[in-house]
Amino acid sequence: MKGKIGIEEHFAIPETLVDSERYFEKDVWPVFSAKILDFMKYRIDDMDKYGMDMMLLSLNSPAIQCIPNTKKAITVAKRANDVMSEAIAKNPTRYRGLAALPLQDVDAAIIEMQRAVKDLGCVGVLVNGFSQIDTPGNYKYLDDPIYRPFWAELEKLDVPFYMHPREPHPENLIQMQGHPWLEGAAWAFGVETATHTLRLMCSGVFDEFPKLKYILGHLGETLSFCIWRAQNRINKTGRGIPAKRPLPEYMQNNMWYTTSGQYHTSSLLNTMMEFGSDRILFATDFPFETVEDACVWFDNCTISEGDRYKIGRENAIKLFKLNL
Repeated sequence: MKGKIGIEEHFAIPETLVDSERYFEKDVWPVFSAKILDFMKYRIDDMDKYGMDMMLLSLNSPAIQCIPNTKKAITVAKRANDVMSEAIAKNPTRYRGLAALPLQDVDAAIIEMQRAVKDLGCVGVLVNGFSQIDTPGNYKYLDDPIYRPFWAELEKLDVPFYMHPREPHPENLIQMQGHPWLEGAAWAFGVETATHTLRLMCSGVFDEFPKLKYILGHLGETLSFCIWRAQNRINKTGRGIPAKRPLPEYMQNNMWYTTSGQYHTSSLLNTMMEFGSDRILFATDFPFETVEDACVWFDNCTISEGDRYKIGRENAIKLFKLNL
C-alpha cells in the first residue's frame, strides 16, 4: 500500500541518545545511532522504498521522563521539540511531530505543550511513562492528582496523547532480575505501560475528561487481549474503584492502538474484533524496528483493502487533523 502514515517514529538528540544504547549490541549501535539522529536520509529513503508518505516524529525513551533535575528536563524538552520542528520545516510533506513534555513540573509541561501545539505545529504529545522528580527514586504516574490540570489542558487543546513505554522503575524491575532478555520491548515495556494505563482508567481520569484521545502502541500493550477478564474481576470485587464506567468502554471510546513493533496478523485481527479498524493506526517503531519489516507485513496481511487503507492512512489523518 502506498501513502502509509507511521505515527510512532522516533528520533534522538545528543542529550537523549544514550538512553537507547543499552538495548543494542556494540556492533549494531553505530548504525542505530546514526539512524535515530538523522532526519534527512535513512528514514526518508526507507519511506520512499516501502510506500510511506509521512512519519509522526517523537523523542526516544525514556528521555525527558528520566531527568530528575526539573530545570534540565524543561531545557532538554524544549530543545528536542525545537530540533523536531526544524526537521519538519525542512520536510513539511514527510514529517509531523509529537511533543516531548517535562512532566516533572506540571505548569512547565502545560506551557511547553501549548508552545509545541500552538507555535511549533505539533499534532499531539508523547510521554514516556512515569516521570522521575528531583531524585531518581521519586517518581509519579500520571493518575496522580497533581496531573489533573495537565489532562484538563490536553483535553482543551484537543490533540492526542501517546503513552509510550519505558522500563519499570528499578524497584519494580526486581521480578526480572537475572532475566535481562525480558527487559525492554520483549516484555517489561508492555507490562509497565499496560499497568500505567490501567491506573489511569481506574482513577477516573477519563470520566473527568471524557474527550481525551489516548494512544497505545504495540496493539494495546496486551490490554486488548485481557481487558475483559480485568473488568470481570472488578465486577465481582470492585474494592472502591473510582472509575464510573467499565474499563472496556474507555478503551472503545477514548483509545486508539498502533501496530508499532507488533507485526502479527492474528493479534491485529483480535484488536480489530475488539475495537474496530477505525481505532487502529499504522506505525513502525523506527528505528527500533525496521520500516521494511513493518511495511512488508502490513501490505500483505490478510485484512480487507478498506481496512488496510483506514489503518494505514485514513485514521491518522482524521485523528491528528493532518489536512492532507
